[in-house]
Amino acid sequence: MERRIGDKCILDDSKICDGCMECDICDLDPTKICDNCGKCLNIQDDAVIKIDRIIMDPDDQDY
Repeated sequence: MERRIGDKCILDDSKICDGCMECDICDLDPTKICDNCGKCLNIQDDAVIKIDRIIMDPDDQDY
């Protein structure tokens, strides 16, 4: 999402964006620009989704 000066600040609803770039600072290392590593969200390298069934007939209401 691109931010533009003059839009509403994403960190403070009562503030207009002035280009301070505070929203791009890493939460864990304030000397670093966020690179979406996911460490602050405890994201693992591999995301896993468990599939418990496959619906072959969408008209079958047995799910």
